[in-house]
Amino acid sequence: MSVRSMTGFAQARRTVDEGEILVTLKSVNHRGLDLHLHLPPELDALESQVRAVVKNAVARGHLQVQVNFTRNSAAGVSPWNRALMDAYMRAFHEAAELYRLEGQPDLNAALRIPGMLVAGGEEQDLGQGVAQALLDAAAEAVAALNAFREREGAATAREMHQRAEGLGALVTRIEAIRETAVSAFHKRLRDRLAELLHSAPVDPQRLAQEAALLADRSDISEELVRLRTHTAQLEALLAGDGEVGKRLDFLLQEMNREANTILSKTGGLGDLGLTITELALAAKSEIDKIREQSLNLE
Repeated sequence: MSVRSMTGFAQARRTVDEGEILVTLKSVNHRGLDLHLHLPPELDALESQVRAVVKNAVARGHLQVQVNFTRNSAAGVSPWNRALMDAYMRAFHEAAELYRLEGQPDLNAALRIPGMLVAGGEEQDLGQGVAQALLDAAAEAVAALNAFREREGAATAREMHQRAEGLGALVTRIEAIRETAVSAFHKRLRDRLAELLHSAPVDPQRLAQEAALLADRSDISEELVRLRTHTAQLEALLAGDGEVGKRLDFLLQEMNREANTILSKTGGLGDLGLTITELALAAKSEIDKIREQSLNLE
């Protein structure tokens, strides 16, 4: 199973003696599995079975399941519920007479009453073949939906791979500049230390300790190592399969944290620090774009 998008659409049909079944699935992003089923009244008893078919194959997403059942008219049998129509007409005329109102029944309104357009009336039970056909159609629709979502997921993963490669290149550039920046930073500290020692009686050992602490606080080597490691983990997740969306979201939060730490440490490195800041901002932008895309993955 490949990486899947959470956005998809699929349909499946089944024809039985009693009529035609159409199952339509639509899915969009969601933190978990948010499943909504809409079945006609005569198929309500099968809702739990249809739900089980879908849940067995889909892990995340807001999923709409619409089932339509168009029944055939048996020979000599009315395609509408005669008993329900008779009750509607009696109620209309009784109300008109009781309240002394004039008017004629609205046939369009009557035919929209739930259960009115049911071939053979309510007395005709559905056979076991209808139930099996519905479950088969649901399974086919889910398979088609996942195929659609895998195609969408593959396209998203390719773009994320490209952005991850760009992110790795930015980390390489920052690492190269950092080597120059560290020596420049140490030189500036030594010059400042010499200036202070000339102008006032300050303990050189204490100043050296403070300088070492300041240099350590400005070192971004660990953040760069972690950022490169996380980028490799990102690539590995995208190359794998299964439910990766939540893991990617957590990993990208960590990467964003590392980028923010780099930005907070490079303020005192002069022009080289400004260059690192620009590159770190570009890396942060790439991470944000990758995260936006990851939110659509299952």
